[in-house]
Amino acid sequence: MIAIALSAVAPGLALLSYFYLRHELEAEPLGYVIRSFVAGAVLVFPIMFIQYAFVEEGVLTGPFWQAYVATALLEEFFKWFMIYYTIYIHKVFDDYYDGILYAVACSLGFATLENFLYLWVYDSLEIAIWRAILPVSGHALFAVVMGYCLGRAKHSARERLWLFMAVFSATVIHGTFDFILILEPNQKLPAVLYIVILWTVALLLVRAANLSNRRQFK
Repeated sequence: MIAIALSAVAPGLALLSYFYLRHELEAEPLGYVIRSFVAGAVLVFPIMFIQYAFVEEGVLTGPFWQAYVATALLEEFFKWFMIYYTIYIHKVFDDYYDGILYAVACSLGFATLENFLYLWVYDSLEIAIWRAILPVSGHALFAVVMGYCLGRAKHSARERLWLFMAVFSATVIHGTFDFILILEPNQKLPAVLYIVILWTVALLLVRAANLSNRRQFK
C-alpha cells in the first residue's frame, strides 16, 4: 500500500517541481503554490459527486457529452474558478508565467488526489505507471494551456477574452483526450501520441511566457 501511495503522489509532485523550476523570474512563494495545489485537491469530491449524479440520472452519457461536458468542461471550469478567486485576483499573480505555475499547481492537486483514490481502489503498479503517463501528466498539460491564457489575461486589454479562452482551450484539449480514451479504451498508443503533442505545445507556451516576462520586466 505504501508503494501505491508513493506511486500516486510522486508524478504530481515531480511535474509540479519541474514547472516551478521553469520560472525564470524570482521564485514564487511556496505558500501560494501549495495553496493552489490544495485548492485543486479540494475540488475532487464535489466534482466526483456531480459526475456520479450524471451517471445515476443518465445525463450526458454519450461519448461526446461525457468527454467534453461531464468531464472536461466540469473539471476545467471548477479549476479555473478556483484559480481565479484564490490567486489570479491577488497581487502575487504579477507576471506571464504565474498563470502557468498556479494553474499547474491547482490541476496537479486535483490529479494527485484523484490518482490516489483510483489506485487505492485498484491497487496496481501497472495502472499507476499508465496513470502517471496519461491522466496525471495530461492534467498538467491542460493546465499549461489554461495558465498561459490567464497570464495573458492579466496583462491584456482584452482580459475577458483571454479569461474565456483559458476555460475554452483547456476544455477542448481535455475533452479530446478523454474522447480518445473513450473511443479506444484498450489502445494506449493514440492517447500517448496525443500527450506527446501536448508536451510539445506546453513547452512552447512555457518558453513564450518566459520570453514575455523578459520583454516586460527586463
